[in-house]
Amino acid sequence: MTRGRTTDVGIHDERLLTPATVVTVVRTVASLGTSLLAAAEGSLRLLVVALVVYWVGDILDGAVARWRGCETRIGAVLDILSDRLNCAGFYFGVCWIEPSAALPVGIYLLSFMVVDTFLSLAFLAWPIRSPNYFYAVDERIWRWNWSKPAKAVNSALFAVFLLVDGLWWVALAMAVALLVLKTVSLSWLVRLGLPVPGGRPVDRPGSVPAR
Repeated sequence: MTRGRTTDVGIHDERLLTPATVVTVVRTVASLGTSLLAAAEGSLRLLVVALVVYWVGDILDGAVARWRGCETRIGAVLDILSDRLNCAGFYFGVCWIEPSAALPVGIYLLSFMVVDTFLSLAFLAWPIRSPNYFYAVDERIWRWNWSKPAKAVNSALFAVFLLVDGLWWVALAMAVALLVLKTVSLSWLVRLGLPVPGGRPVDRPGSVPAR
């Protein structure tokens, strides 16, 4: 496992426009557009194309960020939000074409778009560049959510089982299992606690710190 610098985060490094974020925007628009076209034409084949564009683009923007040395927290947040948009476009397209998929998709989206989003954005409370480096904070949470095997299970396997005829019940079981896993991970995060930036909590909304 390669573990590079995780806490070397500086304001001067943060910028929105980087080669990696350009890839993120392009793959997001391309995947979402393909999902919408697939839903309009009722084509599962086009939906699979949209999913592949999303996955390949998600791998590519991370690779570009590391290759060009332009990993930023802004880019990580954009990537997280873009993942959710592409995921929603794909799975809503699936439900539009195959309404019987609504139950497993609904459970999966609850897990991925709510619980997992909170977990993923929690990295902002620590001086690390993205959830990929969360092992510097808590290795157990990282291992079950952002290690390479965890990423594969959390996204790819559910989609595969959902799209294979006769295996929707496997997709349903996996969606429930992922929701349980994300909920347990959330409980670990709550026990870990989210640090307050600057170390000084605000007593109440609108309060002004004493000088």
